[in-house]
Amino acid sequence: MSTAVATPARTGQVLADLIPASRVRDIALVAGGAALTGLAAQIAVPIPGSPVPVTGQTFAALLVGTTLGTRRGFLSLALYALAGVAGVPWFAGGTSGAAAVSFGYILGMILASAAVGALARRGADRNVWRTAGAMLIGEAIIYAVGVPYLAYAADMSLSAAVAAGLTPFLIGDAVKAGLAMGLLPSAWKLVKR
Repeated sequence: MSTAVATPARTGQVLADLIPASRVRDIALVAGGAALTGLAAQIAVPIPGSPVPVTGQTFAALLVGTTLGTRRGFLSLALYALAGVAGVPWFAGGTSGAAAVSFGYILGMILASAAVGALARRGADRNVWRTAGAMLIGEAIIYAVGVPYLAYAADMSLSAAVAAGLTPFLIGDAVKAGLAMGLLPSAWKLVKR
């Protein structure tokens, strides 16, 4: 007879994997991640000269991806995007639909959540510096999709889109990365894994 002994989390796990596995758990986590992103999007501060506000949405999207992992993170942000396109008013400032010039950032968040989820499965959320790297990669993916989409949708040059849709957000993104750098490794320490 063998006895099961709790072992530290393996690198292939994310925080959500510490909750006992079930289909109900996965559905709840995906829906909860979408709802968290929708709530965080309501924290919206307009930026003078930019059609894109500063929101808590990107932080939530990256946090969801990192804590849920690749598949659940991707599904969560895809659910968020699809529900918003269908009319749920949970995009920035209570908007919905795909017509906004900032919709490219939402598409980028879907990809970024999957990417940071994959990095978290490789242990990128276990220490401060690796978490910082994962967040920077996630932000880069969001901008790589969002800024060209903004340029196209708002009929701007690429340099104007960078000035309006990237540059004003760099300080806020550094703050968000700093929050993640403290939050995620601390969560792992709290569960002693």
